[in-house]
Amino acid sequence: MSLKKLEVVQIPIPQGSNVIVGRTHFIKSVEDIYEALVNSVPGIKFGLAFLEASGKRLVRYDGNDEELVKTAIDSALKIGGGHYFILYIRNAYPINVLNSLRQVPEVVNLIVATANPVELVIAETEQGRAILGAVDGHPPLGVESNDDKKERWEFLRRIGYKK
Repeated sequence: MSLKKLEVVQIPIPQGSNVIVGRTHFIKSVEDIYEALVNSVPGIKFGLAFLEASGKRLVRYDGNDEELVKTAIDSALKIGGGHYFILYIRNAYPINVLNSLRQVPEVVNLIVATANPVELVIAETEQGRAILGAVDGHPPLGVESNDDKKERWEFLRRIGYKK
């Protein structure tokens, strides 16, 4: 077998949402991820798509926000590799759900969680497609100053993540 193609896939981020991309290994993931989300954040809105790697090889999906479900399905089809999931969330941040996702028995790893522009680097072989990595946001423009440190400290306390 040999590498057929390398591709960069842009993943859209609907207004006011975050995206989480990960790898999972079983059809049960759709229901278990759904439960992990609604048990983590009351009122969370989300759309989830899972790329089945064998059997019918369907894009399995669920969620409670029509726009995010559609975006998840569309993005999953762009990824095209088996056993990946893509999850869009609103009314929550990744920090609110990542630990719960890590506790889902079928979740193998998390690749990216962001509201930034994101691109996935995809490799294609004779057998299929795989995510090699994620480009999350943009390169740094410098090193934080003391004023930047103070601003970071104040921001985290203002939004309730630190006391």
